[in-house]
Amino acid sequence: MLLACLFATGCGGEPPRPVGASAPAATEPSATAPSSPSQPAGASPSNETGIGSAGSAAPSKRPSPSAEPSTRRYAFPVRARNVDYHPTHSAYPGTDLFAACGAPVVAVTDGTILEVSRVDRFDKFGPMGPNNGGKSVSLLGDDGVRYYGSHLTQVTAGVEKGVRVRAGQSLGTVGKTGNANNVCHLHFGISPPCARTGDWWIRRGVVWPAPYLDAWRKGTNRSPAAAVSEWHRKRGCPSVP
Repeated sequence: MLLACLFATGCGGEPPRPVGASAPAATEPSATAPSSPSQPAGASPSNETGIGSAGSAAPSKRPSPSAEPSTRRYAFPVRARNVDYHPTHSAYPGTDLFAACGAPVVAVTDGTILEVSRVDRFDKFGPMGPNNGGKSVSLLGDDGVRYYGSHLTQVTAGVEKGVRVRAGQSLGTVGKTGNANNVCHLHFGISPPCARTGDWWIRRGVVWPAPYLDAWRKGTNRSPAAAVSEWHRKRGCPSVP
């Protein structure tokens, strides 16, 4: 499992930096892609619980509802013809998007990179949690939502904390690093930004992504900002699951 700490503030005070030329706009999956995405039989392969972060300074500010869908663009996080996912996930709200290793992972919306893990620090004999995501990226979208993608094969050169990216821009490639059970997929999580370092259990996902993935796949700009803002209003940024 794509994706982004995604948020307009709280990137350690570093001014946003461009990542070279923007990648071409993400194309919608072709008509040959499954119209009703489904996960391969069996339980979700990922026991995703977070990332090994290269530093965290996500803002604690409550995300604000997004602008009207017509004014904000969203892109499906994996640019490939054959991508499957399931509306549910083991234990918590997240989604595993199954695609070939090496398939491009892109930013789902305009925003600023919050965290990047270029090193797979997962140890199956070590503690479960922060390092389960392997190589990963989180993005703070301009909509106030954090988007997190993990198990990447690699992170795109130039994608660093504080860098500005656009919807559809390359962030990395699908892989099976971390606790991915040797299955190529992108773990994708949607959450509010939190200032606490190592808030891996929130970053992995607190709002079900499938309804938004369904919309983005069809070219509809549906925003999760209101749902994320409501979750944060009720729960804040608790330190434990």
